Amino acid sequence: MSKILIRGAQVLGGAAQDVLIDGETIAEVGPDIAAGDATVIEAGGRVLLPGLVDLHTHLREPGREDSETVLTGTKAAAVGGFTAVHAMANTFPVADTAGVVEQVYRLGKESGYCDVQPVGAVTVGLEGKQLAELGAMHDSAAGVKVFSDDGKCVDDAVIMRRALEYVKAFDGVVAQHAQEPRLTEGAQMNEGVVSAELGLGGWPAVAEESIIARDVLLAAHVGSRVHICHLSTAGSVEIVRWAKSKGWDVTAEVTPHHLLLTDELVRTYDPVYKVNPPLRTEADVLALREALADGTIDCVATDHAPHPHEDKDCEWGAAAMGMVGLETALSVVQETMIETGLLDWAGVADRMSFRPAVIGRLGGHGRPIAPGEPANLTLVDPAYRGAVDPAGFASRSRNTPYEGRELPGRVTHTFLRGRATVLDGKLA
Repeated sequence: MSKILIRGAQVLGGAAQDVLIDGETIAEVGPDIAAGDATVIEAGGRVLLPGLVDLHTHLREPGREDSETVLTGTKAAAVGGFTAVHAMANTFPVADTAGVVEQVYRLGKESGYCDVQPVGAVTVGLEGKQLAELGAMHDSAAGVKVFSDDGKCVDDAVIMRRALEYVKAFDGVVAQHAQEPRLTEGAQMNEGVVSAELGLGGWPAVAEESIIARDVLLAAHVGSRVHICHLSTAGSVEIVRWAKSKGWDVTAEVTPHHLLLTDELVRTYDPVYKVNPPLRTEADVLALREALADGTIDCVATDHAPHPHEDKDCEWGAAAMGMVGLETALSVVQETMIETGLLDWAGVADRMSFRPAVIGRLGGHGRPIAPGEPANLTLVDPAYRGAVDPAGFASRSRNTPYEGRELPGRVTHTFLRGRATVLDGKLA
C-alpha cells in the first residue's frame, strides 16, 4: 500500500482529522481529504499517536534466544504500538564492543517491525571495573548514544564520573540502574511492612535514592547528561525534581508496572511479581503518577524483560526478576494516567514518543503528525476493554503480571515509515 488514508482519527486525542500517508511520509493532514487511489482505514473514534518509542527494552539476543530474539521482541513492540526501541546491553556476550552493537543493529534492520537502537554497556562485561569502548560503539554503524549497565548499577563513583565525561564528546547519555549493591544484598522485594510480614529480604528505597542523588551531583559537576532508569520511589521523585530545579541535565523514566502494581501483590508469592527494582507501596505509585503528569518524570519505558517459563515457574527465591511489557504498556498508561485524568492523549504522546526520542537522540521518531514528517504512527481504540491473554503474545515469553486482568485500549494499527506492521490488531 503506497498510499493510505486514515479517515476521521482523533489526532493526539483532539478533533477528528484525515491523515494521508504517501510512501514513507505524511502527505496531508486535515478534514475531508480525497481518497483518490489510497487505501482507506476508517478510524472514527480512534486516537492517532506518533509511533511509540521505548528507551528500555531487553531483546536478549545474542545469547538468550530461548526467552526472546530481536525478531520476536520487535514483533511484540509493533503490536504494542512501538516504532522504535532501545535494546539494553545485558546480552551474552555483553554489548560492550562495536561488533556486538552492530550485530543487534543489523538484526533490527532485518526484522522490519520496528527500529532497534542498541544501548552500549558502560563497563566491560557489566563488571563495573573498566570503561567499555564507548567511542567505538558510538562511531560504529549503530551510532550508539545511550550507555547503560542496566541490570547492574555503576556503583563506583570514579567510573561513573569518567563515563559521564566521556559521553560529553558526542552528546551521549549514561542511563543508570540506581541500586546500591551493598544495601540490596539478598533483597527479594521492597523493604517495608509486607517484606517484614513475609520474611523476605527487603530492598530499601534508599538503595535507589542514594545512587540517584550521587549521580545527579556528578552529572552537574562534569556538565553531562544522566538518565535514571525505572525510577520507583517517592524519594527518588523528589531528588530528580530538585536536580531539575537546578537546571541540571537529568531525565528519568518510569515503567508501566510501577505505575499500577504494588508490593501487596507479593503476598501471593507468585514470581511473576518479582522485578528489579521491586514493586513499591501505594504511596510510591501515586507519587510516580503525579511526577509523570507534572513532567518530573520524563517518560514511560517498558523495561520489557522476557524470561522462559522455567525461570519464572519456580519458588520465589529462585525466580528471575522481570516482566514483559511491550504489548501492554499503552493499556496500562491509559488506565493509570488517562482514565484518572492525570494526562490526556497529547500528554501520552509526549511521554511515550516525543520525550523518549529526544532523550535517546533518535531522529525520525517522536515527530509531530504533520505533512513532510515520517509516517511512524500508532492508531489506538481507547474504547476497547479486554482481559490480557499471554497465549496470544507476539513475544516469545509469557511472564506478564496482567494475565486475566481487564485493561483498556488496543492498538489496531502501527505504521513504520508508512508501512503497516500491525493491521486490525494483528501483525501485518
